[in-house]
Amino acid sequence: MKVPNAGADVSASEAQARAPGRFRALVRREEIALAILAALVGALGGLFVMAIASAAQALHTHLFALAPGQRLSGSHALTAPWMALLPAAGGLLLGLMLAWSARQKTRPLIDPIEANALHGGRMSFRDGIVVVAQNLVSNGFGASVGLEAAYTQISAGLASRFGVAFEMRRGDMRTLVGCGAAAAIAAAFDAPLTGAFYAFELIIGTYSVTALAPVVAAALSGMFVSRLLSHGSHLIEMTPPDTLPGWTYPAALALAALAAGLGILIMKGVTLVERSFRRSRLPLPLRPAVGGLLLGGLALLTPQVLSSGHGALEIRIDAAMALTSLVTLLILKALASAISIGSGFRGGLFFASLFLGAMLGRIFADLAALIPGLVVEPVIFAVVGMTALATAIVGGPLTMTFLALEMTGDFPIAALVLAAAVATSLTVRRTFGYSFATWRFHLRGESIRSAHDVGWIRNLTVGRMMRRDLRTVPTDTSLKSFRRSFPLGSTQRVIAVDPETDAYAGIVLVPDAYADGLTDLDAPISSLLRFSDAMLRPAMTAREAMGVFDRAESEALAVVDGDGKGRVVGLLTESHMLRRYSEELDLRRREAMGAP
Repeated sequence: MKVPNAGADVSASEAQARAPGRFRALVRREEIALAILAALVGALGGLFVMAIASAAQALHTHLFALAPGQRLSGSHALTAPWMALLPAAGGLLLGLMLAWSARQKTRPLIDPIEANALHGGRMSFRDGIVVVAQNLVSNGFGASVGLEAAYTQISAGLASRFGVAFEMRRGDMRTLVGCGAAAAIAAAFDAPLTGAFYAFELIIGTYSVTALAPVVAAALSGMFVSRLLSHGSHLIEMTPPDTLPGWTYPAALALAALAAGLGILIMKGVTLVERSFRRSRLPLPLRPAVGGLLLGGLALLTPQVLSSGHGALEIRIDAAMALTSLVTLLILKALASAISIGSGFRGGLFFASLFLGAMLGRIFADLAALIPGLVVEPVIFAVVGMTALATAIVGGPLTMTFLALEMTGDFPIAALVLAAAVATSLTVRRTFGYSFATWRFHLRGESIRSAHDVGWIRNLTVGRMMRRDLRTVPTDTSLKSFRRSFPLGSTQRVIAVDPETDAYAGIVLVPDAYADGLTDLDAPISSLLRFSDAMLRPAMTAREAMGVFDRAESEALAVVDGDGKGRVVGLLTESHMLRRYSEELDLRRREAMGAP
């Protein structure tokens, strides 16, 4: 599979600016300097988050005629029925933006997870601006998507831009991209621990001591900026219970299983809607408009399906609601999210998954209360369901556990959430294997399952490791001529080619040409050919080459071109490939440990 290298490159204009040499050297040499730079990135990320959130709220207020401070998803009804057409209008505008963007470039946008997994943290800041514009139009006109995609894309893109300016090493660049995402989530949820572990689990892909200081510095900076610029907390205010009955732990595990199933259903539902739009043969720019019409119909039933669901969650997490109302709202919101993402609206499912999980937890609590003798606190299962479903869709069990802790300030609930989040993560990983982001990569043909750095493995190709200074011999060469050209001990193997087409024919082991049983010195060497069907291609990765070596049981193999003509372009030995692989693996390990 070919990796689109263009996605990893910054534009020419972005690549021109460089920080002064002494500052570049300082950041590359001193961990404290890296932490200071991360704090700066975090502060700027917090500014971006506040600006994007304010712009989205302004769009909601003016388009949907909301009262000052009122959230769209917290409304009980649309101010006027014609407002149900606003998502379709936003979809039409988004479609025009997508059509314009398609004319400008053909490569897909690179998000922070893909950038860190495949491209060493290199991503375009301009792509972040594009995502922000698309996400604002989607969310601002009421599509059931969150702003988390815009938050993390622009902040991580800014961090990557700083990394390019300071010419950072691959490991430091990946860490700084994680810092940008950490600041974005910390500012959005007023939760620095959540932001930090979001970076570790979802963006960097691993935890390391060397990454701790810059990631925490960025998360705290983002949170401080959001608190300075906002008038209230971004968290959900709730009163936690005093004690947790012992039966709540097995009940939470049961709820975790339900959350895992619902999360998988939502992710597959998005794919089903997407395939349905694709099969309809609607032009790509018109699909969001049609999805907006469907979404507007749901909004006529309840506007709480619109936008990310933040306002609805604040209202519904501990409010008294009938079981039928909870089930209806859960179904409508899940359908609205699937339609929005599947029809092409740009955004995330982070906050939508929190809202849906809270509704699932409330439903579970109401059903559990039907069992005689059980005293159920609905808010407990609302928090557990909220974080369990977010774990299923977004990933990051520790991220969601710290979100619950920072949201409630209650350690017993956090312990309950941890058990449920781990159970959900394990269930989804074993039965489905993907989070929403990696599921989208899978549908695109990518094989990555996390932000763990695998790009270096793909860059370690056969073409980069092979020897090009090799001699070939035609297959019709006589044994006598072969012995004259290649005395015993001069080399171990010689590649044979077809005398007419110059295509690869096999490998002749030089000791075989000097075997005692060979008496006819005028016979061609074609009878000595080995590994005629085993060959490598320059684009193969080290892992793919290892499989070919294992099947061929050879110490060296020829490398032929990929144009179908079979011409030999190099030779690769298994020992050299394993040595290069070990060197790169050791380099990545040292980067993770902070070793020079």
